[in-house]
Amino acid sequence: MTHDPRVDDYLERLPEWQRETLQRVRDLLHEADPEMTETIKRTVQPYFVLEGNVAAFLAARDHVDVFVYDGGLVPDPHGLITAGHDNTTARTIAFHGGDEVPAQPLLEFFRRLVADNRAGGWRRLRDRPRAT
Repeated sequence: MTHDPRVDDYLERLPEWQRETLQRVRDLLHEADPEMTETIKRTVQPYFVLEGNVAAFLAARDHVDVFVYDGGLVPDPHGLITAGHDNTTARTIAFHGGDEVPAQPLLEFFRRLVADNRAGGWRRLRDRPRAT
């Protein structure tokens, strides 16, 4: 696992709870697949990439968002998705201060997303039934 120092810099500037939350999600993304790479896109936003975008981070004043680029295809039986349920490109998993990071459900979700990327990505797979 290789960390991009620019992502380290992004996280370092955040309030403690946001930094800890996103660091935990970052660790899970790398655990989902050791070939996951990090980068910065759109000047400052951390992205996690493996044969296409997997996730991106965005810190807001009172929460953090993890955007998952799954085309709405990855099932969400644990109710992780908090916004973008009908979005056909990306959905959002938001965390507020004090929220627990559900490690196993997120790991399962990220592994499925990576498997879809390795199978051609959501654009190629979008004709299969959408997640509910």
